[in-house]
Amino acid sequence: MNTPSIILKNLYAWGLAVLILFAIALLPLYGSEYTIILVTAIIMYVALTVAWVMFSGPTGNISLAPAAFLGIGIYTSAVLGKVLPLPAVIVAGALASCGLALLVGALTLRLKGIYFSIFTFGLVVLIQQLILWYEVRLTHTRGRFVIVIDNMTIFYVMLAILAVLVLTAFLIRESKFGLALKSIGEDDEAAAHSGVNVTVLKTIMFGVSAFFMGATGAIMATKWTYIDPYIAFNPLFSFMPVLMAIFGGMGTFYGPILGAAIFAYIEEVLITEFPYYYMLIFGIILVVAILYLPGGLVGLVQKWRKGGPA
Repeated sequence: MNTPSIILKNLYAWGLAVLILFAIALLPLYGSEYTIILVTAIIMYVALTVAWVMFSGPTGNISLAPAAFLGIGIYTSAVLGKVLPLPAVIVAGALASCGLALLVGALTLRLKGIYFSIFTFGLVVLIQQLILWYEVRLTHTRGRFVIVIDNMTIFYVMLAILAVLVLTAFLIRESKFGLALKSIGEDDEAAAHSGVNVTVLKTIMFGVSAFFMGATGAIMATKWTYIDPYIAFNPLFSFMPVLMAIFGGMGTFYGPILGAAIFAYIEEVLITEFPYYYMLIFGIILVVAILYLPGGLVGLVQKWRKGGPA
Protein backbone atom coordinates (compact mmCIF):
# COMPACT_ATOMS: atom_id res chain seq x y z
CA MET A 1 0.00 0.00 0.00
CA ASN A 2 1.46 3.39 -0.97
CA THR A 3 1.87 6.36 1.38
CA PRO A 4 -1.16 8.44 0.22
CA SER A 5 -3.40 5.40 0.66
CA ILE A 6 -2.10 4.86 4.19
CA ILE A 7 -2.68 8.54 5.04
CA LEU A 8 -6.22 8.41 3.64
CA LYS A 9 -6.94 5.22 5.54
CA ASN A 10 -5.69 6.76 8.82
CA LEU A 11 -7.71 9.93 8.22
CA TYR A 12 -10.82 7.86 7.57
CA ALA A 13 -10.24 5.77 10.71
CA TRP A 14 -9.69 8.81 12.93
CA GLY A 15 -12.65 10.64 11.42
CA LEU A 16 -14.84 7.65 12.19
CA ALA A 17 -13.42 7.45 15.74
CA VAL A 18 -14.16 11.13 16.38
CA LEU A 19 -17.72 10.70 15.08
CA ILE A 20 -18.30 7.70 17.35
CA LEU A 21 -16.86 9.60 20.31
CA PHE A 22 -19.08 12.59 19.52
CA ALA A 23 -22.18 10.36 19.27
CA ILE A 24 -21.37 8.76 22.63
CA ALA A 25 -20.80 12.19 24.21
CA LEU A 26 -24.32 13.20 23.13
CA LEU A 27 -25.84 10.05 24.67
CA PRO A 28 -27.30 11.86 27.74
CA LEU A 29 -29.44 13.92 25.33
CA TYR A 30 -31.30 10.91 23.95
CA GLY A 31 -30.44 7.92 26.16
CA SER A 32 -32.09 6.74 29.37
CA GLU A 33 -30.40 6.66 32.78
CA TYR A 34 -29.91 2.91 32.41
CA THR A 35 -28.25 3.36 29.01
CA ILE A 36 -25.77 5.84 30.49
CA ILE A 37 -24.88 3.42 33.30
CA LEU A 38 -24.55 0.56 30.80
CA VAL A 39 -22.32 2.55 28.44
CA THR A 40 -20.18 3.73 31.38
CA ALA A 41 -19.55 0.10 32.36
CA ILE A 42 -18.66 -0.74 28.75
CA ILE A 43 -16.27 2.24 28.56
CA MET A 44 -14.59 1.02 31.76
CA TYR A 45 -13.89 -2.39 30.24
CA VAL A 46 -12.71 -0.84 26.97
CA ALA A 47 -10.30 1.38 28.92
CA LEU A 48 -8.96 -1.57 30.91
CA THR A 49 -8.51 -3.62 27.74
CA VAL A 50 -6.76 -0.86 25.77
CA ALA A 51 -4.47 -0.14 28.75
CA TRP A 52 -3.67 -3.86 29.06
CA VAL A 53 -2.97 -4.25 25.32
CA MET A 54 -0.76 -1.15 25.42
CA PHE A 55 1.77 -3.12 27.51
CA SER A 56 1.10 -6.81 26.92
CA GLY A 57 0.36 -6.55 23.19
CA PRO A 58 3.77 -5.42 21.86
CA THR A 59 5.97 -6.88 24.62
CA GLY A 60 4.33 -10.31 24.81
CA ASN A 61 4.41 -10.21 28.63
CA ILE A 62 0.96 -11.37 29.74
CA SER A 63 0.17 -9.24 32.78
CA LEU A 64 -2.57 -10.38 35.16
CA ALA A 65 -2.17 -7.29 37.34
CA PRO A 66 -5.01 -5.04 36.05
CA ALA A 67 -7.08 -5.85 39.15
CA ALA A 68 -4.20 -4.65 41.35
CA PHE A 69 -3.88 -1.29 39.58
CA LEU A 70 -7.64 -0.82 39.28
CA GLY A 71 -8.01 -1.69 42.97
CA ILE A 72 -5.32 0.80 44.01
CA GLY A 73 -7.28 3.48 42.15
CA ILE A 74 -10.51 2.39 43.83
CA TYR A 75 -8.99 2.47 47.33
CA THR A 76 -7.30 5.82 46.65
CA SER A 77 -10.70 7.23 45.78
CA ALA A 78 -12.24 5.74 48.92
CA VAL A 79 -9.51 7.16 51.16
CA LEU A 80 -9.02 10.59 49.57
CA GLY A 81 -12.51 11.20 48.20
CA LYS A 82 -13.59 13.02 51.38
CA VAL A 83 -10.67 15.45 51.48
CA LEU A 84 -9.73 16.13 47.85
CA PRO A 85 -11.69 17.33 44.80
CA LEU A 86 -12.52 14.71 42.15
CA PRO A 87 -9.78 15.66 39.61
CA ALA A 88 -7.13 15.45 42.34
CA VAL A 89 -8.47 12.07 43.49
CA ILE A 90 -8.31 10.67 39.94
CA VAL A 91 -4.74 11.93 39.44
CA ALA A 92 -3.74 10.52 42.84
CA GLY A 93 -5.21 7.12 41.97
CA ALA A 94 -3.46 7.11 38.61
CA LEU A 95 -0.10 8.11 40.12
CA ALA A 96 -0.39 5.56 42.94
CA SER A 97 -0.99 2.74 40.44
CA CYS A 98 1.75 4.03 38.15
CA GLY A 99 4.22 4.20 41.06
CA LEU A 100 3.41 0.64 42.13
CA ALA A 101 3.80 -0.58 38.53
CA LEU A 102 7.18 1.12 38.12
CA LEU A 103 8.43 -0.42 41.37
CA VAL A 104 7.10 -3.90 40.58
CA GLY A 105 8.18 -3.68 36.94
CA ALA A 106 11.75 -2.69 37.80
CA LEU A 107 11.99 -5.73 40.08
CA THR A 108 10.18 -8.35 38.01
CA LEU A 109 10.16 -7.51 34.31
CA ARG A 110 13.24 -9.65 33.81
CA LEU A 111 10.93 -12.61 34.38
CA LYS A 112 9.62 -14.21 31.21
CA GLY A 113 6.56 -16.13 30.07
CA ILE A 114 4.38 -17.83 32.60
CA TYR A 115 6.57 -16.75 35.53
CA PHE A 116 5.73 -13.08 34.96
CA SER A 117 2.01 -13.87 34.57
CA ILE A 118 1.94 -15.88 37.80
CA PHE A 119 3.79 -13.14 39.65
CA THR A 120 1.39 -10.42 38.49
CA PHE A 121 -1.60 -12.49 39.54
CA GLY A 122 0.08 -13.15 42.87
CA LEU A 123 0.46 -9.38 43.27
CA VAL A 124 -3.33 -8.98 43.09
CA VAL A 125 -3.87 -11.58 45.82
CA LEU A 126 -1.04 -10.18 47.95
CA ILE A 127 -2.39 -6.61 47.95
CA GLN A 128 -5.93 -7.84 48.51
CA GLN A 129 -4.94 -9.88 51.55
CA LEU A 130 -2.61 -7.20 52.94
CA ILE A 131 -5.37 -4.58 52.92
CA LEU A 132 -7.85 -7.07 54.37
CA TRP A 133 -5.40 -7.90 57.16
CA TYR A 134 -4.79 -4.20 57.86
CA GLU A 135 -8.49 -3.42 58.07
CA VAL A 136 -9.51 -6.43 60.15
CA ARG A 137 -6.53 -6.50 62.52
CA LEU A 138 -5.58 -2.83 62.89
CA THR A 139 -8.66 -0.72 62.16
CA HIS A 140 -11.20 -3.42 63.14
CA THR A 141 -13.30 -2.64 60.09
CA ARG A 142 -13.78 -4.18 56.70
CA GLY A 143 -14.16 -2.01 53.62
CA ARG A 144 -14.91 1.68 53.23
CA PHE A 145 -17.74 3.89 52.14
CA VAL A 146 -17.13 5.96 49.01
CA ILE A 147 -18.29 9.48 48.20
CA VAL A 148 -20.90 8.84 45.50
CA ILE A 149 -21.00 11.06 42.40
CA ASP A 150 -23.80 11.37 39.85
CA ASN A 151 -23.80 9.02 36.86
CA MET A 152 -23.49 11.84 34.33
CA THR A 153 -20.18 13.07 35.79
CA ILE A 154 -18.78 9.53 35.92
CA PHE A 155 -19.84 8.95 32.33
CA TYR A 156 -18.08 12.05 30.97
CA VAL A 157 -14.93 11.52 33.06
CA MET A 158 -14.66 7.90 31.88
CA LEU A 159 -15.18 9.02 28.30
CA ALA A 160 -12.42 11.64 28.66
CA ILE A 161 -10.04 9.05 30.16
CA LEU A 162 -10.80 6.66 27.29
CA ALA A 163 -10.21 9.35 24.65
CA VAL A 164 -6.83 10.31 26.14
CA LEU A 165 -5.92 6.63 26.55
CA VAL A 166 -6.74 5.69 22.94
CA LEU A 167 -4.81 8.69 21.60
CA THR A 168 -1.83 7.86 23.84
CA ALA A 169 -1.88 4.20 22.79
CA PHE A 170 -2.00 5.16 19.11
CA LEU A 171 0.85 7.70 19.37
CA ILE A 172 3.03 5.20 21.24
CA ARG A 173 2.24 2.47 18.72
CA GLU A 174 3.29 4.70 15.82
CA SER A 175 6.43 6.07 17.53
CA LYS A 176 10.01 4.79 17.76
CA PHE A 177 9.16 3.81 21.32
CA GLY A 178 6.40 1.56 20.01
CA LEU A 179 8.72 0.10 17.39
CA ALA A 180 11.25 -0.74 20.11
CA LEU A 181 8.50 -2.42 22.15
CA LYS A 182 7.52 -4.52 19.14
CA SER A 183 11.13 -5.60 18.66
CA ILE A 184 11.19 -6.66 22.32
CA GLY A 185 8.08 -8.76 21.79
CA GLU A 186 9.55 -10.45 18.71
CA ASP A 187 12.96 -11.20 20.25
CA ASP A 188 14.08 -9.38 23.39
CA GLU A 189 17.66 -10.65 23.17
CA ALA A 190 18.03 -9.37 19.62
CA ALA A 191 16.47 -6.05 20.71
CA ALA A 192 18.95 -5.78 23.57
CA HIS A 193 21.87 -6.47 21.21
CA SER A 194 20.63 -3.70 18.90
CA GLY A 195 20.81 -1.16 21.74
CA VAL A 196 17.29 -1.28 23.18
CA ASN A 197 17.16 -1.10 26.97
CA VAL A 198 14.60 -3.87 27.32
CA THR A 199 13.85 -3.69 31.05
CA VAL A 200 13.61 0.11 31.19
CA LEU A 201 11.27 0.32 28.19
CA LYS A 202 9.02 -2.44 29.50
CA THR A 203 8.94 -0.86 32.97
CA ILE A 204 7.96 2.55 31.57
CA MET A 205 5.20 0.98 29.48
CA PHE A 206 4.00 -1.03 32.48
CA GLY A 207 3.75 2.23 34.42
CA VAL A 208 1.87 4.06 31.64
CA SER A 209 -0.60 1.19 31.36
CA ALA A 210 -1.15 1.15 35.14
CA PHE A 211 -1.63 4.95 35.18
CA PHE A 212 -4.80 4.66 33.10
CA MET A 213 -6.04 1.63 35.06
CA GLY A 214 -5.62 3.56 38.31
CA ALA A 215 -7.48 6.58 36.91
CA THR A 216 -10.29 4.24 35.79
CA GLY A 217 -10.52 2.71 39.26
CA ALA A 218 -10.56 6.11 40.96
CA ILE A 219 -13.56 7.38 39.00
CA MET A 220 -15.47 4.07 38.87
CA ALA A 221 -15.25 3.76 42.67
CA THR A 222 -17.53 6.77 42.96
CA LYS A 223 -20.45 4.79 41.53
CA TRP A 224 -20.17 2.15 44.26
CA THR A 225 -21.40 3.18 47.70
CA TYR A 226 -19.20 0.67 49.49
CA ILE A 227 -16.01 -1.18 48.58
CA ASP A 228 -13.83 -3.76 50.32
CA PRO A 229 -10.69 -5.67 49.26
CA TYR A 230 -12.70 -8.42 47.56
CA ILE A 231 -14.64 -5.87 45.48
CA ALA A 232 -11.70 -3.60 44.64
CA PHE A 233 -9.21 -6.37 43.87
CA ASN A 234 -11.62 -8.79 42.19
CA PRO A 235 -9.45 -11.16 40.03
CA LEU A 236 -12.12 -10.97 37.33
CA PHE A 237 -10.82 -7.49 36.51
CA SER A 238 -7.49 -9.11 35.63
CA PHE A 239 -8.89 -11.81 33.36
CA MET A 240 -11.57 -9.80 31.56
CA PRO A 241 -9.20 -7.44 29.67
CA VAL A 242 -7.20 -10.45 28.44
CA LEU A 243 -10.28 -12.30 27.24
CA MET A 244 -11.79 -9.19 25.67
CA ALA A 245 -8.61 -8.47 23.73
CA ILE A 246 -8.48 -12.07 22.46
CA PHE A 247 -12.18 -11.95 21.60
CA GLY A 248 -11.73 -8.83 19.48
CA GLY A 249 -8.40 -9.83 17.96
CA MET A 250 -5.02 -8.42 18.93
CA GLY A 251 -3.68 -8.13 15.40
CA THR A 252 -5.09 -4.64 14.89
CA PHE A 253 -5.34 -1.45 16.94
CA TYR A 254 -9.14 -1.42 16.98
CA GLY A 255 -9.66 -5.17 17.53
CA PRO A 256 -9.38 -5.06 21.36
CA ILE A 257 -11.65 -1.98 21.48
CA LEU A 258 -14.31 -3.77 19.45
CA GLY A 259 -13.92 -6.98 21.44
CA ALA A 260 -14.18 -5.19 24.79
CA ALA A 261 -17.26 -3.22 23.76
CA ILE A 262 -19.15 -6.30 22.49
CA PHE A 263 -17.94 -8.57 25.27
CA ALA A 264 -18.91 -6.08 28.00
CA TYR A 265 -22.35 -5.62 26.44
CA ILE A 266 -22.90 -9.41 26.31
CA GLU A 267 -21.89 -9.66 29.96
CA GLU A 268 -24.36 -6.95 31.00
CA VAL A 269 -27.19 -8.58 29.01
CA LEU A 270 -26.46 -12.03 30.45
CA ILE A 271 -26.32 -10.68 34.02
CA THR A 272 -29.69 -8.97 33.50
CA GLU A 273 -31.50 -11.75 31.63
CA PHE A 274 -29.88 -14.86 33.12
CA PRO A 275 -28.52 -13.90 36.56
CA TYR A 276 -28.19 -17.53 37.71
CA TYR A 277 -26.68 -18.95 34.54
CA TYR A 278 -24.74 -16.06 33.07
CA MET A 279 -21.31 -17.35 34.13
CA LEU A 280 -22.05 -20.73 32.52
CA ILE A 281 -23.24 -19.11 29.26
CA PHE A 282 -20.35 -16.67 29.42
CA GLY A 283 -17.87 -19.54 29.76
CA ILE A 284 -19.36 -21.36 26.76
CA ILE A 285 -19.11 -18.22 24.63
CA LEU A 286 -15.49 -17.80 25.70
CA VAL A 287 -14.54 -21.40 24.89
CA VAL A 288 -16.19 -21.19 21.46
CA ALA A 289 -14.50 -17.85 20.74
CA ILE A 290 -11.04 -19.11 21.71
CA LEU A 291 -11.42 -22.42 19.81
CA TYR A 292 -12.99 -21.10 16.62
CA LEU A 293 -11.88 -17.46 16.47
CA PRO A 294 -8.08 -17.57 16.82
CA GLY A 295 -7.83 -14.14 15.18
CA GLY A 296 -10.80 -12.77 17.11
CA LEU A 297 -13.75 -10.97 15.57
CA VAL A 298 -11.46 -8.85 13.42
CA GLY A 299 -9.76 -11.97 12.06
CA LEU A 300 -13.17 -13.43 11.20
CA VAL A 301 -14.18 -10.28 9.30
CA GLN A 302 -10.86 -10.19 7.45
CA LYS A 303 -11.32 -13.82 6.35
CA TRP A 304 -14.85 -13.08 5.23
CA ARG A 305 -13.72 -10.08 3.18
CA LYS A 306 -11.05 -12.20 1.50
CA GLY A 307 -13.68 -14.80 0.66
CA GLY A 308 -12.05 -17.54 2.72
CA PRO A 309 -13.76 -19.99 5.06
CA ALA A 310 -14.82 -18.45 8.42
